[in-house]
Amino acid sequence: MASYPLNGKIAFVTGAGRGIGFETARQMHGRGASVAVVDIDAQMAMESAAQIGERAIGIAADVRSREQLEGAVEATVDRFGGIDVAVANAGIAPKRASTARTVAVEDWERIIDVNLLGVWRTARATLPQVVERRGQLVLVASVYAFFNGVMNSAYATAKAGVEALGRSLRAELAVHGASATVAYFGFIDTKMVRDAFEDPLSNRFEERLPTFMSRRLGPDAAGAAIVRGVEKRAPRVIAPRWWTVGSVLRGALNPLLDRRMESDEELLSLLREVEERAEIEPERREPTQVRVSSSSRKTNDS
Repeated sequence: MASYPLNGKIAFVTGAGRGIGFETARQMHGRGASVAVVDIDAQMAMESAAQIGERAIGIAADVRSREQLEGAVEATVDRFGGIDVAVANAGIAPKRASTARTVAVEDWERIIDVNLLGVWRTARATLPQVVERRGQLVLVASVYAFFNGVMNSAYATAKAGVEALGRSLRAELAVHGASATVAYFGFIDTKMVRDAFEDPLSNRFEERLPTFMSRRLGPDAAGAAIVRGVEKRAPRVIAPRWWTVGSVLRGALNPLLDRRMESDEELLSLLREVEERAEIEPERREPTQVRVSSSSRKTNDS
């Protein structure tokens, strides 16, 4: 039985125009919650909210802007009376493999700004409501929080930071009767993942992974996992579930896997190709006003 029923609660979900965010908002609504569908794309936010139902509103906000997030929180409170659950889901990922030596500095820092600082800004903006209503935060991390981020260091760095933030918040919120959950997902069949593995070098890396490791779940499964985690006030949500083994045994497995990567000739050859490509074909810079939500049409989705 759920220890935190969602019926009658109010949820605030970033990156909710599509993908994991949309499924989370939709399924929370199906449990009886009212939901704020927050996305950088105003039209998509409103269309997705209309698709979800009458207890949903679409709000435009960029997670890189503290002011916009505070405005979205205010709009949600004005419409529904408060916020019980906040899901910090918005995120982006690189569209092609690169190393820390060759990635464009602006691109690396943009991922940190969205995937880590955007989660922080979302948590900070919603904390007063969550504390007042003894509610719950959900911070969407990734198995990259504990999986080696070779060729994807910005994403892995951000997700490891999200994990640390979520664990800290869970302890800090306990005194207020509120809570926090960290969600760790493997490969989910979203636009972000599909875009990332359109890069032939990234695709070759994926092909080197065991089949069970690269198997993709649908966004609906990820959304359902978040909903179950909220209802149980779980400290963590991990999907696919077999990644739990990697999380529990990370202290023993990670040094072995890191050492293996340092001596794996096929991986080293792939890294050389990644760096050579960067020298021959510099990656085209993203425009300043990139989409930064899990519903992105131009970039990616979590």
